[in-house]
Parts: sequence; structure tokens; C-alpha cells
Amino acid sequence: MTQETKQPNSDSDEVPYGANAVRLSGWQWLWTLGFSLGLAWLLPVVWTEFEAFDPVPHYRMPYELSEDYWLYERWIGQLPPETIPVIGDSVVWGEYTAHNGTLSHFLSNTTGMPFANAGINGLYPLALWGLAEHHGGVLANRRVLLHCNLLWMSDPEADMQFDKEQTLNHPGLVPQFAPHVPCYRADADTRLSRALERRLEPLSWVRHLQQTYFGQKSLPEWTLADDGNHPPAYPNTYRLLPGVGGVRLSAEATSPDRGLASARHEPWSANQSGKVNMEWVTPESSRQWQAFRHLAERLQGRGNKLLVVVGPLNEHMMNEATRAKHQGFRTTVAAWLDNNRIRFVVPELLPSEEFADASHPLTKGYERLAKRLAVEPVFRTWLGQ
Repeated sequence: MTQETKQPNSDSDEVPYGANAVRLSGWQWLWTLGFSLGLAWLLPVVWTEFEAFDPVPHYRMPYELSEDYWLYERWIGQLPPETIPVIGDSVVWGEYTAHNGTLSHFLSNTTGMPFANAGINGLYPLALWGLAEHHGGVLANRRVLLHCNLLWMSDPEADMQFDKEQTLNHPGLVPQFAPHVPCYRADADTRLSRALERRLEPLSWVRHLQQTYFGQKSLPEWTLADDGNHPPAYPNTYRLLPGVGGVRLSAEATSPDRGLASARHEPWSANQSGKVNMEWVTPESSRQWQAFRHLAERLQGRGNKLLVVVGPLNEHMMNEATRAKHQGFRTTVAAWLDNNRIRFVVPELLPSEEFADASHPLTKGYERLAKRLAVEPVFRTWLGQ
């Protein structure tokens, strides 16, 4: 006697040995996709309720998190409307100083107005443009002080004019596809992922987690990282996520490399003798100057009440030819700002002993620069004083 196998005779009959226990209809797939995307966008918002972030006075972005643009947006976004962000590279951030020895700190003390350090270490005009374009929307419709560091135009390599590949700071901020940057080399997958990351907040938030808690690694890479010994051990394999310390977000850790007690905090002349020759590019050919112009125009287009501080650079270490080229470029910059009705100040040169290198002042230099800016008529008018 043989047993006949029952065949399904309608759509409602169970299919024997079916591969999936649950089959979704087209509408169910759409609802599932919508829920997943909504959850992805909600997670960064919810995360801010769990991650403590209460910046100390005169806060600046931690050096270790210089490429954490999600944290940068969070920091700038919570500034009170009357606080004035000071935007720029390491000159604004304060390469040689402590967080309470920067330009924004001394501007606050000198003027009685609240200024915030919105600089990031390692920026250059092309990356600064990308930062403002993709992560600076929270800066709209407020006073902004923008620093213009002409050092990026003092050399063809710094100006990114060479075709030879360069290792760049902040590669995620430079244009990934257009305009073309010859010295920036990355494959299509890397370029696409970086372009998506700066447009999609969930991806930017994931980078924040990697930079803050997982040593700039993905979770699998962090889990499988060894301790460098032989035989190797894998200390993170069984470590629970709540036990991960991470980088301090709200306060600056004491650094032996910065501040009055640092061995680096000394005049440039202590480690260098003689004058420097710089091969300045022309304003017409400069990629960095073009990017700075785009940046200034973008900020103006967002309703910012903009003031640009041009320099100062350390002319004490330049030879005569370099000094003349620098002054000529600076004149061109001032003329463009004036023609475009952008308020600007070209500060007087600081004393030689108050520069640490070609562009970074020491603590006394920042204090002197703030006092000089505070008495400039253009600056006082911009502040409304």
C-alpha cells in the first residue's frame, strides 16, 4: 500500500519544505524598509539622550576626534544664539596652547562677548569648505568669525597643485568627484562611502562611535584587535560595550604637547635660525584660495554676519622675496573681500617671540591678537558695539 503525497491546491495551502517560515508581501516589504530607515535616523537622536556631553568653558574639539564631524555638528548646534563661533584650522584651534589659551578665549575675555572655538586641527581651506557645506548648516543666520590662513597658499604642494598623491588630513571633506583634486587618490568605493557619510547622518554617527569608543576601528576590527605582544592576546574579544571607556567628550585631557608647561610652547627662533624661502602660488592658480572664496560666499548665502581675519603670518622668519610675495597675496585677498562687501581685518604683525612657527601664535600672541582686534573699528561695528 503506497502513501500519496498531498499536493497544494491553492495559495493558502502550506508548501512542504518551504525555505522561509514568513513570506512578506510587497506592501509588507515597504513597511519593513520604512521602519528600518526610520529607526536608523532615530538612533542618532536617541543617542544624544544617553551620551553625556556638557562642554567645559572655552571648549574645543578633542584632538583625537578631529574627524568626528557628527560631534562637531552637535557641539556647534547647541551654542546659544549670541555665541560667536570662530572658524578655522589649527591656528584657531590652538596647536601649541591649552584650551584656555586660544584666540576665542581671549576674545571672550577682552570684548565681554561669548566666542566659541569652532576650529578643527588639520583643516585647510578645501576641507574647511567641505565642513561648512556638509556639516555647518547649524551655523546659519548668526555672527561668524572666519580665519584666513594664507600659509596654505605659500607652497604648490600645500595648495594641492601637484599630481603626485598626497596623504591628506580630512579626506572625507574634500570633493570626492568634482571638482577634481589631482593629489587626492581613492578608489570609487571609498569616494562613494565618504560622499554618502557626509550626507547621511546615521553613517556620520557610526563614525562618531568608531572614533570615540573603538579606536577609529569598525566593531569587528576592534573586537579582533590584538595587543601587539607575542603570542598575541585579544583583550576586546570578551569586553562588554558598557565597559568601553572611549575619548573624553566634554573636557580636554591634559596634554604634554600643549600649554604653557609644554616643551613645544616656545618661540620659533629657539629651534630655527636663518630665513625661510616660500614658493608662493599665484592667486589665479590657487586651489585653496578658490575654496576659501567659495566658503565665504557660502556663509554669506546662509545669512551669516561674517567677519574675516586675514593672518597674521610670521614674517619674521621669511626672507625678503618671500615677504614680498606674501604681502602681495594678502593685498589680493583684501581687495576681493572688499569688492564682495565682506568685513575683514588684516591684523598688525605680532612680535617674533610670540610665534611658535610660520602661522601659530603662542599664548601671549593670541592674547595680543585679541586685544588688537577688539579695538579695530570694523570689528567693533561687526559686534554692534
